[in-house]
Amino acid sequence: MIRTRRSLGFALLTIVAGVVGWFASFELLNERIKTLIDPTYTPMCDFSVLVSCGPNMASAQGSTFGFPNPILGVTMFVAPLVVGVSILAGAQFAHWFWRLYLLGVTFAISFVIWLISTSVYVLGTLCPWCMVVWVVTIPLFWYTLLYTAKEGHLWLPEGARKKAETLYSWSWVLVLASYLTVAVIAQVTLDWVTELIRAF
Repeated sequence: MIRTRRSLGFALLTIVAGVVGWFASFELLNERIKTLIDPTYTPMCDFSVLVSCGPNMASAQGSTFGFPNPILGVTMFVAPLVVGVSILAGAQFAHWFWRLYLLGVTFAISFVIWLISTSVYVLGTLCPWCMVVWVVTIPLFWYTLLYTAKEGHLWLPEGARKKAETLYSWSWVLVLASYLTVAVIAQVTLDWVTELIRAF
C-alpha cells in the first residue's frame, strides 16, 4: 500500500507540474508572438521594472538555442504529463526509460538554474511566467531523482537505494530549501520584497 500510495502521489505531482509548466510556457510563447507581430505591444506580464517578462523575452538569453525558450517548455512539459498519466493507468517503464526521463529532467533543472542566475544577475528582472516554470521544475527534479533512485532504476547499491527511499519522504524539504535559496538570492540582489510592498 505504501508503494502504491507513493507512486500515486508521484504521478499526481508529475501531472500537475506538466500541466502548470506547459500552460506557463504557452502563455509566455503567446506573449512573445504578440511582441513579434506588434513591436509596440506591451506584454501582459509586465507589471513593473522588476517584475517583467518583456526584457527576458527580448534578450539573447530568451532565445538560447536560436528560438524562443518557451518552445522548449511547450515541447518538454508534455513528457511529465504523459509519464504521470501512464503511471495512473498502471504502466511500468523499463530502467532505460527512467534513466532517459531523469536525464531530461536534469537538463530542465540545469537550464532553469542558468535562467535564474541570468534573470537575477544579468537582466535584473523577475519574469512572472518564467518563475512559474521555476516553481514546478524544482519539485519535478527532486521527486523524480529520488523516485527513480528508490525504485531501483539507477545504478545504485542497495544501501544507497534505501537512503534514497528515506530521503524521498523528505523531498519537500529539498524543494522548500531550493525555493528559499532562490528567494534569498533574488532579495539580496534585487530587493524584491520592497518592490512587492510598493505594489500593495
